[in-house]
This record gives sequence, structure tokens and C-alpha cells, in this order.
Amino acid sequence: MMQTFRTEGNYRSADRLSPAELRTAIASREILQSTALAFDTQRQLRFDLGGVKAVMPFGQCADGAESGTVRDIAVLTRVGRPTCFVIEQMPLDAGGAFLLSRRKAQQACKAEYLDTLFPGDIIPCCVTHLENFGAFCDVGCGISALLPIDCLSVSRIQTPADRVAVGEAIFCAVKSRDAQGRLVLSLKELLGTWQQNAELFRVGETVVGLVRSIETYGVFIEIAPNLAGLAESCEGLRVGQPVSVYIKNILPEKMKVKLVIVNRDLGGPLHFEPRYFVSEGHLDRWVYSTAGSSKYIETDFSALPSPL
Repeated sequence: MMQTFRTEGNYRSADRLSPAELRTAIASREILQSTALAFDTQRQLRFDLGGVKAVMPFGQCADGAESGTVRDIAVLTRVGRPTCFVIEQMPLDAGGAFLLSRRKAQQACKAEYLDTLFPGDIIPCCVTHLENFGAFCDVGCGISALLPIDCLSVSRIQTPADRVAVGEAIFCAVKSRDAQGRLVLSLKELLGTWQQNAELFRVGETVVGLVRSIETYGVFIEIAPNLAGLAESCEGLRVGQPVSVYIKNILPEKMKVKLVIVNRDLGGPLHFEPRYFVSEGHLDRWVYSTAGSSKYIETDFSALPSPL
């Protein structure tokens, strides 16, 4: 069968498959998943597949575990979480165990899917954890890729948590590869150009926004993930604060939105969900700026390095 590679947690569960179905999965090298129940003193993950014990030795827990590039913490944190694998061996007797390999699943995902991707290809992924410098995402079988903070949006943000959350399924464009050949991702190109975002609003509307930057000459307020406007300075504001704003003017030729703060006491937190203007296929080039604007923002994916 042709294997479709997905993020961890989105494969067929092996827990209730019949022996015949499991044998078919072994023969086809189908990637399955189950919840890891323990990381034991023998440094192996333990599972239960329909009442039968299954084990995943440390060297099979991740690509790189055998060579020592994967630490124990990266494996033991799989306990209690869906973990993908291929079944290497059925139990040899009544007291035996399934032998599982996540490493083989990751190697297949890398060779048959990730290594074939080009800059500009759009892929689904899942945010796994956040750092100040960016978000790490599962791009298939638990393989991690970095989404740098400057690639999260054109609108200025303080932390990756301003744009994405752990566990969130998102789409990204492949930007490049690091020195080890791992993917580097970008989200901002999928969230629309200045013009596409500005067309969602009308002069005279009052909308909700988020304070993104406080300058001496005014306050930048985000009204969409890839669009911010400028309001006059106002005392007592803080970065990340939700406010309501009146749209005074929209100037495409200058890429400016002029705002007036109406209400700054909105209470609870506000988070803009990503609005995708493209979520599949491939981008060769993306230009955020409007025609005639003195500020030019572009991503030329065709000029970025291709697969190794």
C-alpha cells in the first residue's frame, strides 16, 4: 500500500486490530499508533495492543537513538501520548511481545516524504512546543522542524504564543533546511498579503485588535494576523492588550491603516486564529507589499536551496 505520512497522533490505532489485520499491516509496513504506557528500567517503551504486550527498545524509539543523538528525555516524554511505529515482529509465543519501531517509521517518512519537499511546498504540521525564538512542529511521524518567530507573521509579535499554541494543527510553507538537513518552516506567506487582509475591513468599522507595539509616535494594533494599524499614543496600554478600534482610514499605496482606540477595557485575552489564504500546493514567490508602496516585503522561494 502507498503510505500517507501524517503527524503523530493521526495514524490508525493498532489497539483493536485483529491478528489478521496486524499481519497485513506488518506485510505492508503500514505505520500504526498506540499510546505508550511506560518507559521502563530497560530503557524501552511499553504498549498494550489488544491485551498483548508490545515493546519498543530505546534504539527503535526515534531516528538517531541508536547513534546516541536522541536523549532519554525525548523518549520518556512519549509516555501517555500516541506514538507511531511499524511492527517489526509478532509475538513468537503466548508470553511474547510485539516488537515495534518508531525509528523505521521516521526513516520512511524522511526518505519518502520530507526529503522530497522543495522550498515553497505547503505542508500540514502540528505545533509541539514553543521557545522564545520560534515554534517546533511535528512535520510527520514525530519528526521536528523549526518555525522561527520571524516567519510566524508579518505583524510584529513578542513570542510565538502570540500566533500559535501547542497542539495546534497548522499549515506551513517549507522555507529551507538547516545544516543537519532538517526542515525550516514559514507561516506568514499563507496568511495573506497586505491587500488581501485589508480587503476584509472597511473604513468606519469598529473592530477588535491587539496591541503589538508601543512607540513614542503611536501604538501599533494588530487587527488580523498579517495586518496592523497605527493609533495615537494612549497611556496605560500594554503589549498584548485587547482593544476595540475605529478604522479611520485605509491607505493601500502607503500600506497604512489609521486607527482610533475606542475601548481599552475589554477584559479577557484575545487570540487571532490563523486565516489561511492558501493552504495547499506550492508557492514560488510571495509579495506582501502593495503596488507602489515604498516598503517591499517578499519571499522568493525559488531562490532558496532545494532538497539535499
